[in-house]
Amino acid sequence: MEILILGGTGAMGVPLVNLLSKKEDAKVYVTTRSKKENYGNITYLQGNAKNSVFFNSLMTKEYDVIIDFMVYTTEELKNRLEILLNKTKQYFFFSSSRCYADSKERIRENSPRLVDICEEPEYLALDEYGMAKGREENLLKSAGKSNWTIIRPYITYNAYRIQLGVYEKEDWLKRALKGKTIIFPKDIADKKTSLTYGPDVAGAIVDLIGNEKAYGEAFHITTEESHTWREILYFYCDVIEKKTGKRPKVKIVDNSYDLQKVWNKWQIKYDRLYNREFDNSKIESIRGHYEYKDTFKGLEECLNEFLEHPIWIPSMNVKYEAYCDRITGESTPLRDIPGKKAKLIYLMQRYL
Repeated sequence: MEILILGGTGAMGVPLVNLLSKKEDAKVYVTTRSKKENYGNITYLQGNAKNSVFFNSLMTKEYDVIIDFMVYTTEELKNRLEILLNKTKQYFFFSSSRCYADSKERIRENSPRLVDICEEPEYLALDEYGMAKGREENLLKSAGKSNWTIIRPYITYNAYRIQLGVYEKEDWLKRALKGKTIIFPKDIADKKTSLTYGPDVAGAIVDLIGNEKAYGEAFHITTEESHTWREILYFYCDVIEKKTGKRPKVKIVDNSYDLQKVWNKWQIKYDRLYNREFDNSKIESIRGHYEYKDTFKGLEECLNEFLEHPIWIPSMNVKYEAYCDRITGESTPLRDIPGKKAKLIYLMQRYL
């Protein structure tokens, strides 16, 4: 079996490649923008799978399975979907559970999506992530083929992807470790969420490979366990205090209105302000019952691992940093802000 993985180096891709490396009947090709050493049945293909020249070079042959982790605009997927479906027996498209609308009940795969019921003209005019994923799913469903499987993960974590609300670790954890205050809105803090361990998602994908019951179907792969963001936040603080001897400072603000001015407001409005609890009965009807990793145990393991071997993505949302510093009276040294333009933006947002 020949498997092509487009962009398989993230929180789900890395454990997936690891699982597939143990399958003797599989030959696995993985695209990556950085150079990596091949091993066993794993061959790394260096290049950007969003690049048309590189992509076309991959499509000169056929594969038993294509697993696509790339993030497309709706137009980008439209331009290559026919090729992808024609070059494989089973195409895995990675959507997201952010595509679901708000739900007062546990979310099932047939729960309403944003693309189905949202009526806000400003949002409908955009191709924002949650809306785009629903539109891209519709492209698959109208493609005239059924050799596809839609995967809708939600918030997936590992030692180097540790999220808090809308924040990545570079936004909240770096502030905490520098002794600065974590700013968190109450309206998000009180919402329930589900965080799923990356290898658990990878295991489910492996179980769906070659399974004809998964053809033409969508599945979310998420734990059914849920907790409020407030519980997650203070659990992180407990782990950090235990590991470093210093407890992070936290300030809960009344709402997310000001945060929406310096962040992707649609991610907040059409996802993090919703309760996200899931019903896994559909995928369990195919793969059987599965015990997902306990959320707090998994987060503690991953956070401790990161604290022992920290690796940061070199990025900074200077408007967000200024927003936090303005509320707390703290400041970010200009030497820590990359580029003259970013420094100017920070100073204006922080002090004006």
